[in-house]
Amino acid sequence: MPDIWDSSLYDDRHSFVWKSGGDLIGLLNPKPGERILDLGCGTGHLTAQIAGRGAAVIGMDSSASMIAQARQNYPKIAFMLGDARELRFDEPFDGVFSNAVLHWIREPARVIDAVALALKPQGRFVLEMGGKGNNALIVAAVESIQRAHGYEPRLPWFYPSAAEYATLLERGGFEIETLWTFPRWTKLDHPERGLREWLEMFGALWFEDVPAQERGGLIAEIEDRLRPALYRDGSWWADYHRLRVVAKKING
Repeated sequence: MPDIWDSSLYDDRHSFVWKSGGDLIGLLNPKPGERILDLGCGTGHLTAQIAGRGAAVIGMDSSASMIAQARQNYPKIAFMLGDARELRFDEPFDGVFSNAVLHWIREPARVIDAVALALKPQGRFVLEMGGKGNNALIVAAVESIQRAHGYEPRLPWFYPSAAEYATLLERGGFEIETLWTFPRWTKLDHPERGLREWLEMFGALWFEDVPAQERGGLIAEIEDRLRPALYRDGSWWADYHRLRVVAKKING
């Protein structure tokens, strides 16, 4: 997949992504001396929080832009480019942590197998991702308007139900300690351009087939369609629905 990320805009306008994942570190409970992999580390803010607990942490992301920004933000932490489906390390990890990343990868079984290989026996896998129904209002509006203009929308994400992801984890050799889904209405940072910036950052793959000169008009239509549902109190909101998991590797 091409590197679609603008790391500076991500830090400036979309910091809610990593800020909302801060309490996930409490579920990971990293301890001094443990080896932790932050899978899909972005610009490194949660990686740094894990390091602050005394763990030896490596941040990995598939985006060169994100890794460059992470290294600039936290030069004392190890960051590397890598693919979540292809984890190759000489020494296994006590834990793998992932926030708001795995719904971008439409081969979940490959990711789970790779994580299992990277973990020690009884190692823990702690994650949050978009779950079934995540951004349902946004998805419906984008797909409807694209079809009205003759484009066939391609959903960029994998949003599993709790049961679907639990089955994948168990097949991959994990025992689920806790798994739940919950709504998280999320205020977007810019009062007027919030939804547009969200679509440009996170929905870029939706508009790959749309000529550049037409994208602004389509996004304006999407804003008009969604304003009654997602614009309130002077701000845009995203209708997030999240899936959280704490699991441990049970086979060798």
